[in-house]
Amino acid sequence: MSQETLLVVEDNHALREGLREMLGLEGFMVYTAANGREALEKMKTINPDLILSDISMPEMDGYTFFRSVRNRPEWVMIPFVFLTARGEKEDILTGKDLGAEDYLVKPLTREELVTAVRARLARSRQLHMAQLQQSYETSLSVLANAIEIRDHYTRGHVERVMAYSLALAEHIGWQGKLLEQLRFGAILHDIGKIHIREAILSKIKPLTRDDWVEIQKHPITGTEMIRDIPYLVAAIPVIRHHHERWDGQGYPDGLAAEEIPLAARIVAVADSFDAMTTSRPYRSAKTLEDAYEEILRNIGSQYDPVVVEAFKKAWVEKFIQAIAFEQKTIP
Repeated sequence: MSQETLLVVEDNHALREGLREMLGLEGFMVYTAANGREALEKMKTINPDLILSDISMPEMDGYTFFRSVRNRPEWVMIPFVFLTARGEKEDILTGKDLGAEDYLVKPLTREELVTAVRARLARSRQLHMAQLQQSYETSLSVLANAIEIRDHYTRGHVERVMAYSLALAEHIGWQGKLLEQLRFGAILHDIGKIHIREAILSKIKPLTRDDWVEIQKHPITGTEMIRDIPYLVAAIPVIRHHHERWDGQGYPDGLAAEEIPLAARIVAVADSFDAMTTSRPYRSAKTLEDAYEEILRNIGSQYDPVVVEAFKKAWVEKFIQAIAFEQKTIP
C-alpha cells in the first residue's frame, strides 16, 4: 500500500513541526502550511489523503480554507479534521455544520492524534470503496442497457432482471456475498450480445437456423469478454448458463437440473419473465398474470422447481408486481 499523505495547516511553528514529527514517525508523508492560503498553494502540487487544520490563523482561517477545499470537485472527498485550542461549543458546531469529519481540541496526546487520523483515513477508504463499487456497477448497467437497446428491449431491462433475480434469491435464503455476485451476473447476463449483428437482433421475421446459431453464441462470447477481470469472475456462471434448461434442452452446454449453477437458474426465470412482459418487434407483451402462469407451466421442464417456488412466494407477497410497476408501464 502506498504511503498516505497528510497536510497539516497550523500557524504555530513549534506545534506544526511537532505534529509533523509525530505523524511522520507513524509512517505518514506529512506536508505543512502556516495558513489556509499557503495550504491551497501546496495543494496545487499535492493531493493529501487527509487535512488537519487549525481554525484561528492569519491571512486565511480554517473555516475559509475548508470552504475553499470543498468548493473544488477534486478535493471534496478529502477528510478534513479541525484542530484548535478553542473548545467552545459554538466552534465545534460551526465545524460540524460545515461538514468537517472531526474536531480535535489542543492540547492532545500523540495517541489521541494518531487514533483520530487513522480512524478518519480508514473511514475514507471504506467510503471510497463503496463509491467505487457503486460507480462500477452503474457503468456496467449503462453498458449492459446499451447492448439491450440493440435488442429492442424497453429501457430498464437490466435493472428489472437484477431486481427480480435478487428478490428470488432472497426468497431462497441467499444473503451477503452471494447476492453481490448475483447482482453482477444479472447485470451482465447478455453482454455477449454486443457481437450479434443488428440485423438479427431487430429482425421481425422468423429467425433462420444460421441466425439461431449466432444468437446461441452470446453466452460463450460474454464469458470470454470478462474472464480475465478478477472482480467479475463470479458472474461467469450466470453469463454462460442463463439459457440452460432444467430438462437439459438449453444452450450452450446442454446442462440439466442441478448441473446448472443456481445463480444461472435464478436469472433464467427473471430474464424470461421480463422478456415475456416486454414488447418485442415480433410480438406484444404478455400481462404480468399471463407471464406468471407461463413460468408455472414450465416448472420442471424449462425452470428449476426450487426457483419457481421462490418466484411464487415473491409473487404472492407482491414483490414481483412492485418491481414491474416501479420500473416500467405494465400492459
